Amino acid sequence: MIGNSVKKKDHDAKISGQASYVDDIVMEGMLYGKMLRSTKARARIKNIVLPKISDDYFIIDKDDVTGENKIHVVLEDMPVFPEDTVEYIGDPILMVAGPDRKEIARILSEIVVDYEELEPVFDVQKSEISFFHHNYEKGDMNHAFEEADRIITETFETGQQEQAYLETNGLIAYPQDGRIVVRGSMQCPYYVIGAVSKALGEGREDIRIIQDVTGGAFGGKEDYPSILACQVAVAAKKAGRPVKYVFDRREDMEFTSKRHPSVCTYKASVKDGKVTGLDIHVIYNAGAYTTLTDVVLQRGLIGAAGVYNIENLRVTGDGMKTNTVPNGAMRGFGAPQTFFAIEMMMNHIAKSLRTNPLTFKKQHLVKQGDETSTRGKFHFHVPLPEMIERADQLSDFRKKHELYKSQTGRFRKGIGISMVYHGCGFTGNGERDIIKSVAKLRKNSDDTVELLISITDMGQGAKTTFAKIAADTLGIPLDQVTFNNPDTDQVPDSGPTVASRSIMVVGELIKRASEKLKAQWKPGEEQLIEEHYVHPDFMIPFDIETFCGDAYPTYSWAVNVIEVEVDTLTAVTKVLGAWGVYDVGTPLDLNIVHGQLQGGFLQSIGYAAMEQIGYNEKGVVRNHSFSDYIIPTAMDVPNLVTDLVEVPYAAGPYGAKGAGELPNVAPAPAYIDALENALQNKIQHIPYTQEDIMTYLQEVENG
Repeated sequence: MIGNSVKKKDHDAKISGQASYVDDIVMEGMLYGKMLRSTKARARIKNIVLPKISDDYFIIDKDDVTGENKIHVVLEDMPVFPEDTVEYIGDPILMVAGPDRKEIARILSEIVVDYEELEPVFDVQKSEISFFHHNYEKGDMNHAFEEADRIITETFETGQQEQAYLETNGLIAYPQDGRIVVRGSMQCPYYVIGAVSKALGEGREDIRIIQDVTGGAFGGKEDYPSILACQVAVAAKKAGRPVKYVFDRREDMEFTSKRHPSVCTYKASVKDGKVTGLDIHVIYNAGAYTTLTDVVLQRGLIGAAGVYNIENLRVTGDGMKTNTVPNGAMRGFGAPQTFFAIEMMMNHIAKSLRTNPLTFKKQHLVKQGDETSTRGKFHFHVPLPEMIERADQLSDFRKKHELYKSQTGRFRKGIGISMVYHGCGFTGNGERDIIKSVAKLRKNSDDTVELLISITDMGQGAKTTFAKIAADTLGIPLDQVTFNNPDTDQVPDSGPTVASRSIMVVGELIKRASEKLKAQWKPGEEQLIEEHYVHPDFMIPFDIETFCGDAYPTYSWAVNVIEVEVDTLTAVTKVLGAWGVYDVGTPLDLNIVHGQLQGGFLQSIGYAAMEQIGYNEKGVVRNHSFSDYIIPTAMDVPNLVTDLVEVPYAAGPYGAKGAGELPNVAPAPAYIDALENALQNKIQHIPYTQEDIMTYLQEVENG
């Protein structure tokens, strides 16, 4: 069976220490880079006074950008180096590059920037600049509200979250044979090549991008390497030498993109005990520049009604500017924010109706054949009912939920449940019209087979699962298949390693290419097979202007249950148990799949309970190390169980669907539901920390 676990392809190299990360690479004549960053959240740069430097040192700024001073992400509003204004504390004004880090630090300390300070905006609800606005409707919202027995309105807030990968951002750029090469830690080599090409004013054929072994990403190396690559490429071109820039932990946590904070307002019409309409407004805090906010916001809006069949729906959303670090991609990509809001909203409506929340939710669940929020269709079986039953069997949810409703004493328990989906692949027609993936297989004369794709392994096991697809289809041993880190000189553009698309979309290309190669196999001869993306013919065309049609070809599903114990004297909370039931189609390697599910589960508990980024009154990030930005560990959730319900997807390899982002979506509302069950309160924001619990308990005690 293809799902049987094997030793990961990169296991030996990583365990032995032979794997070479970007900071392990030393090149002849290599310089080190360090940024001079803005100390003002919003200001005009009136003047910069530079110290004298020796010939071995270089100062790189906007005047050294040989192409357009724009970083290609979506809107291209972020400059490589600022022209005349800075928009957040940490905006990189210039770079100093040289052979000695201590001398670089001395030079930076002697640079004087004369600012004209401008009024910054830190509160997203006070921002007057909307980078992006989207809206869509279905049904008749006005009629739903006119006919309603009651109307319920609530607002939910979610916080910023750091990806907290083990390896910080880092790249090296260097000139080679009249071209510029950029290599290092990244998710999306072809995103980087597009950005560097624009910044240098060079054709793509003059740029080469190489991914090195990457120590984690979680979305944080989707957009940011494009930013850093432009800066180091400009530096290398000016210096004519290699320039390495590897962030220290403080720099990485303070200045790289995070999960978007959100403010989501839900207005529900209820008639005869059912939700007949939802009027939803979503605000995502983009930060100082747009980066990936548009597409993050789109996914959040599409999922705003959750897994519920709501006949009448009005959804509007804005990505608003603030003078804080730009926010970008993080695992779940806009979905955790709105799924938290809809799950809590449905709980609170049920409680206001004095009905059981799980029973209430089940009455509203979508099923196969139902219309999606964007008037597409759920084309395939929706396994949520059986997943709920499985989760109940594992956790004894129903019995405990009733038992915990009325408690006294110091220690109080609670249990919560949530259910979500995650749309697999790029939104709408993105795969067909924008990405246009290509995959190749090269059979060598020794009958080994190399996978030529731009998908990156950043710890999630891609090298193993992709090789398994090819080996299983070809009927050859796994060690006969190789998958090297992508190099744009060697591999075609098969799209970015994002959006839960890698296995489902590119894995299917590998499977089809393998089937072709198997049919044409010529022992001892070199062969090259190329396969192109084909859009599923069952999909209802999607219009991004109206948000109408199939937003995704298929969906992965999750039901999570979390049980907690709260010490009402100290406000310390323990997670007693965490259970997740998932449909990711056919698992291609059980160890890898469960690793993804358990890691995402734990990460999302952190999002709900403890991961909090604080700013002072000037806009400075206050917690920029693992000493004061707290993430959960295995010690925090000693009993974590993941289970699978398989609904294979015919257009995915061996029936596989997306698995990487799904587990990051459901746990937060389950955790908060458990706290509400324990404390008998109403919670409308995350993270809900021990300090929040203590504040609530003191309010109750003081009446």
